[in-house]
Amino acid sequence: MPIVTLTTDWIQDDYYTGAIKGSLLSTCPDLQIADITHNIPPFNTAKAAFVVKNSYYHFPAGTVHLICVNSEPSVGETLVAVKYGGHYFIGNDNGIFGLIFKDDPDEIVELAIQEDGKHSFGSLGVFVKAACAIASGVPLEEIGNKHEKLERSIPRRATIDKDVINGSVIYIDSYQNAITNITKELYDRIGQGRQFEIALQSNHYKLHRINRSYGETSAGELLVLFNSLGLLEVAINRGNAAELLNLGTSSTIRIKFFDKKPKS
Repeated sequence: MPIVTLTTDWIQDDYYTGAIKGSLLSTCPDLQIADITHNIPPFNTAKAAFVVKNSYYHFPAGTVHLICVNSEPSVGETLVAVKYGGHYFIGNDNGIFGLIFKDDPDEIVELAIQEDGKHSFGSLGVFVKAACAIASGVPLEEIGNKHEKLERSIPRRATIDKDVINGSVIYIDSYQNAITNITKELYDRIGQGRQFEIALQSNHYKLHRINRSYGETSAGELLVLFNSLGLLEVAINRGNAAELLNLGTSSTIRIKFFDKKPKS
């Protein structure tokens, strides 16, 4: 059974959600529709990209992912269908795909927008038509015109200054854990097993240990660990780190490394 996922900046009970699900099932009754999330803040392509990037590959190959976030194209933007890593993605070419894909996609086509004058939700018919065609096995080249290159947004990356890694919070999860752009690979490469100090909120909070699990720290205590995505995460065991520490996306985090003290 073909699968189509939905990632939107609509709330769950908005009529947009019902409209696109109803249109998909009316056009392709055999579809299986899976909600990734409808809780993306309006027009927040960065958060949408983070969610899709870290969830799409858990679905079977051939899944079609509709990204209905900031989906109505502005002047100079186009709606596209993209094949990448055995999956298909449909959305507005506004830079979001550059935040999702590590490499160039296998194939890109531009989807024609036909204004019918009935409503302002112009992408509805385009997304439904393209998704059902792909789910039915129609090749991308028969769905739209070849599109040479996607718009690129540059993801925020941690920077290195001698013995210091400067990172930032890029995502707040449902437990109010603050996920940063500092990777385990970068930490290992720069740290080389040395002692370190992790500073949050301009040195207001400092840590000298990285947990392997949340439970290694007492309830209510601040901690950091590398999560399942390989990203450094700030948390409070059984607490709300982002709220209590006033952390948000773009909040800074710094790791400073020191030479090991000589053994006594």
